[in-house]
Amino acid sequence: MKAAVVPAVSSKWEVKEIPTPKPGPNQVLIKIHASGLCYTDVHITNGNLPTQFPRTLGHEPVGEIVELGAGVTTRRVGDRAGVPWVQASCGRCEWCQRGKRELCPNNVGTGIQTQGSHAEYMVAFADATQLIPEGLGYEQAAPIFCAGYTVWSGFRVAEPKPHDRVAVVGIGGLGHLAIQYAKAAGFETIAVTKSKDKEKMIRQLGADEVVQDGAALLASGGADVLLATSNSWNATSDAAKGMRPEGRIVIMGVSHEPLPFTAEMMFKRVSLIGSSQNAREHLYEALDYAAKGKVKVVEETYPLNEIAKAYDRVANGKVRFRAVITPN
Repeated sequence: MKAAVVPAVSSKWEVKEIPTPKPGPNQVLIKIHASGLCYTDVHITNGNLPTQFPRTLGHEPVGEIVELGAGVTTRRVGDRAGVPWVQASCGRCEWCQRGKRELCPNNVGTGIQTQGSHAEYMVAFADATQLIPEGLGYEQAAPIFCAGYTVWSGFRVAEPKPHDRVAVVGIGGLGHLAIQYAKAAGFETIAVTKSKDKEKMIRQLGADEVVQDGAALLASGGADVLLATSNSWNATSDAAKGMRPEGRIVIMGVSHEPLPFTAEMMFKRVSLIGSSQNAREHLYEALDYAAKGKVKVVEETYPLNEIAKAYDRVANGKVRFRAVITPN
């Protein structure tokens, strides 16, 4: 099969012929129809997340199950399925026992501890797969398995209440979905961005208001929930100036900048919540919204043999808003 291989840290991606994998016990073989290329792939390539090279990356896989390993009873050949970031965990630690295996310190990540989905085929644990709803195409489904899942589960852990105002900072691959999910859930939604060229599209995505910074957010009425999807914590810190009392800031974008918790935030009893991908039911809900047409991924698609071009566009921030690889 063909697969994109990263030979070493910070090296160029190469499309090569490698053996097609065989599913082991409790695993399935998926023929990949679409694989989202996430900015996390850039972090992994640059050595910011621990893995061993050479490695095929990709953690937004969707496709058709074509072979079952021994012991698989919950999946069938022909199932349309995808795989989220966390595939397996130790099963023994406190967090696994609590049913929160996403918090397991020894969990198995797709494209980190396993070979990923930027290939024609991929092996995955059967109980990690999620069936794709009818009516949701592969290219739309793929980014939901990371980007959509991330922002919807972050929204859910913020526990929004009736009449809450929801703001989103960082209107990119995650943020453009966060706006749509918040609006689909029935909340007044405000986008925080300094990019004037995005304003028309942001309103088309469902934003009720577009403001340029935290001061303008506060002047417009403030936010009870701030979904921080930006890779700049400086932008998040500025947007946090617009929080209402007892507001919740959910951090989903990765940055190496400091994120100050101010005295004003303390007196307002503002909460700061870190979030990646949470309960599995959140993935089901995220896919369901997309299948019903309430959330639409804005994407660019590339064949597998052009993955190096797609990677460069993602790494340089030129993709609006997600990149999807179509191996077959």
